Amino acid sequence: MQKYLSYSALFTIVKLWKLPRCLTTGEWIKKMWYIYTVEFYSAIKKNEIMLFTETCLEAMADKPNPGTLSDSSEQLFSFGVIADIQYADLEDGYNFQGNRKRYYRHSLLHLQGAIEDWNKEGNTPCCVLQLGDIIDGYNAQYKASEKSLELVMNTFKMLKVPVHHTWGNHEFYNFSRDYLTNSKLNTKFLEDRIACHPETIPSENYYAYHFVPFPKFRFILLDAYDLSVLGVDQSSPKYQQSMKMLREHNPNMELNSPQGLSEPQFVQFNGGFSQEQLNWLNEILTFSDTNQEKVVIVSHLPIYPEASDSVCLAWNYTDALAVIWSHKCVVCFFAGHTHDGGYSEDPFGVHHVNIEGVIETAPDSQAFGTVHVYPDKMMLKGRGRIPDRIMNYKKEKAFHL
Repeated sequence: MQKYLSYSALFTIVKLWKLPRCLTTGEWIKKMWYIYTVEFYSAIKKNEIMLFTETCLEAMADKPNPGTLSDSSEQLFSFGVIADIQYADLEDGYNFQGNRKRYYRHSLLHLQGAIEDWNKEGNTPCCVLQLGDIIDGYNAQYKASEKSLELVMNTFKMLKVPVHHTWGNHEFYNFSRDYLTNSKLNTKFLEDRIACHPETIPSENYYAYHFVPFPKFRFILLDAYDLSVLGVDQSSPKYQQSMKMLREHNPNMELNSPQGLSEPQFVQFNGGFSQEQLNWLNEILTFSDTNQEKVVIVSHLPIYPEASDSVCLAWNYTDALAVIWSHKCVVCFFAGHTHDGGYSEDPFGVHHVNIEGVIETAPDSQAFGTVHVYPDKMMLKGRGRIPDRIMNYKKEKAFHL
């Protein structure tokens, strides 16, 4: 991989990577890993070192500052976002550490309120992204998984627009992957297929797809539990591969514990992306680059450390970042899982937005949002716990009708 590296390019990238403090040895290694891997992907694709250098400089320089929407801004379309509903017909309780309150039964009322709001909006959202953990794992303990899922899905029927469902760890606490594949939580039928580009059709080995809600905008749903020990038969090769990876990084007896780990994301309640899925993602982003599209990526697990608790990241989040950073088309990455939410813009201008969880939202608040899409930005209008955010595109990505 080193043969693709230009020392002058490396020096320039490091100099422009604005860091708030001195790095530890471990952090420095990770930063260097990012640079090596991103350049590797780009060099393979373009085989031009100088082109990569120019791309990095453009991505890191002259970032536009968030502004305010003017009355003259022309909205193109909008979509809803909601995460971690985790409904269960239970009294209020607490998380596994006992320090965070969870409103199991009231989460359904929050969902109903969100749907009523979306239905009443002047410009109806084109769709809603449900970012995973639709019902809580406690349902399995009380043998109420199917009943609770049916109740939540019947509530979603009140929504006037399609819902795209991602799968999180609580889906796999309740159901097997085979069950989910044949359930109403599988929304692959909403995917778009690109003519003459069969490589962009996802495999049946993972749950992922892409669709176009508006011309020149492509949304991609990723399967963050493609590599996982949850919901899969223990005799399957995928389980064996995932358990080997988990054990190599987590020697704890309790695999849900990050105690003492240098990479705390390697816990059982997280998962990762197979190389097969990453290759598929790369093909779609290559098409979107060529077609001058903007891309929004959706996953239950976040992939950018600055926007998330380190324990909640996907196992191989660095691999996903390497693919994304080797393309110009990605503008936003939406995830759930953290419950507290989070936000950061990475050095390549991708906005990482983690949506606050419904399950830990008090009855007198809310936790959902509508993203309004404009030619030069996206604006998240949050409700309750979710703050408003303005996410400008990089200057060279401004969209013109």
